[in-house]
Amino acid sequence: MSADESRQTAAEHFQKAYEYQMQGEYQQAIDFYTRSIEAFPTAEAYTFRGWTYSFLGDYDRAIAECLEAIKVDPEFGNPYNDIGAYLIEQEKWDEAIPWFQKAMIAPRYEARPYPYFNLGRVYEHRHNWTKAQECYAMAYSLDKRYVAALSGLRRLRAMFN
Repeated sequence: MSADESRQTAAEHFQKAYEYQMQGEYQQAIDFYTRSIEAFPTAEAYTFRGWTYSFLGDYDRAIAECLEAIKVDPEFGNPYNDIGAYLIEQEKWDEAIPWFQKAMIAPRYEARPYPYFNLGRVYEHRHNWTKAQECYAMAYSLDKRYVAALSGLRRLRAMFN
C-alpha cells in the first residue's frame, strides 16, 4: 500500500471511529482509532483514542495515548491540554499546570481558549481568584462564544462585588 493509500485508509478509519465515539460506542471507537493508527499513525488519532479512554474513566491510558501523540507531532496542542484535563480529573491540580502552559504555546492548535479556561479552573481551585479571572478572561477573549469561560469570569467577578 502506498503512503497516500495508507493515509486515506487511516482517515477513513478515523472518521468511523469519531462517529462511534459521538454515538457513545466507545469500544468500537477505540478499535477504529487503533486501525487508523496501524494504517498511518497521527497525533490526532492517538489524541482522540485517548479522549475515548477518558470517557471510560481510564485517565492513565488517556494520558499515555496523549504522550504517544506528542511523540508523533510535538507541535499539536490538543494532547497537552488533554493531559492537563485528565490530571484535573485525577485531582492532580498542580501537575496539570505545565501541560496547559505547553498547550498555550503549541504552534498547531485550533482550540486555543481551552488551556486558558482549564488553567483558570486550576487557579480557581487553588483560590487564586485573580489569576483564575485572568485565565477565564483570556479564554473568553479568544472565543466570544465560549460560554463556560464567560460563566467562570462572571462567577469570579460576582465574588468581588
